[in-house]
Amino acid sequence: MKILSREDLRTRLKRREISPVYLLFGAETYLRDLAAKTIADFVFKNNEARDFNEDEFSLNQSENLTYALASAEQLPMIAPKRLIRIVDVKVSQTGNKDTLKEDFETVLTSYLKNPSETSVVIFVADELDKRRRMAKLLIENSVAVEFARLDENNLTKWAKDKLKDAGAKYDENALRHLTALVGNDVRRLTNEIEKLVTAAMPEKIISYELVESLVPNSRELTNFVLTDQLIAKNKAGSLEILKKILDDGAEPLMLLGLIAHNFRRIFMAKELIKQGVERPEVVRIMKLQPKFHEEFLKTARRTDETYLKKVFQKLSQTDLAIKTSIGGGKDGARMQIEMLVCELVK
Repeated sequence: MKILSREDLRTRLKRREISPVYLLFGAETYLRDLAAKTIADFVFKNNEARDFNEDEFSLNQSENLTYALASAEQLPMIAPKRLIRIVDVKVSQTGNKDTLKEDFETVLTSYLKNPSETSVVIFVADELDKRRRMAKLLIENSVAVEFARLDENNLTKWAKDKLKDAGAKYDENALRHLTALVGNDVRRLTNEIEKLVTAAMPEKIISYELVESLVPNSRELTNFVLTDQLIAKNKAGSLEILKKILDDGAEPLMLLGLIAHNFRRIFMAKELIKQGVERPEVVRIMKLQPKFHEEFLKTARRTDETYLKKVFQKLSQTDLAIKTSIGGGKDGARMQIEMLVCELVK
């Protein structure tokens, strides 16, 4: 069965087409969760005994899949349909984090081949490797909808719509600055807009200065957190943050430049501290933001100079590899960054 986009799902719901089984997955979890709520609202459009006919089961307890499907087989109470939401669904690349296990393939197949006509079952997946057998089973026997990250144009449109709904006024500079600071995380963008609207009461005028004062730069923060994890030699934490940054669309070569920039600044701050320069002067010379300078200076003090020399050597080697045939294209460049991180946490 074809995997639908969120626009396809919206079209179907506008036509009041409700399917017996849905699979919602993808990197944009806020819109995924919003879609699950929207489907539920359509099922109970007249609020028909919703409390008696809506259940949620987490697959963090594997036996809950059996209970969920059994619940879906029950007849609704004083309503046309029941709604069963199955959350914490994971079919991972390696299988190590699976919560939808192949042990339950028989019971799942049995339900999917003959789903209840009086229930709507929504699988909400946090991780879904489409190559795995259980993932294919769900995709082929449900209305599967993938929620990809929004591109810049759609992210801006989302922000404009949310601001309009809140009755807020804004200028284009403020809007561009907001989306640049937040990145393509719709959940956080929505939260930041709500915070800005509240702070702008009663006029509800969102200015560039208000955005600058209230919205932290998540991209800068994430890049520095990665550097901090590398210095701490936390391999699992470093790789987890690296994956998030790359999955969010950062180019490997650009990320390499940011890592190098962070380490150069740490080296410079360390040299200033070693020369006896007072802390306020270090902050001024390095142009450190108030919200980051405490952690930055702590990191600079504890970073070993021998480690910094190793870092700069490895950064240079990785830069050369990415810019030549050694890198092997986009996937190869990503692999080079991953190899660099593994080297730096040894």
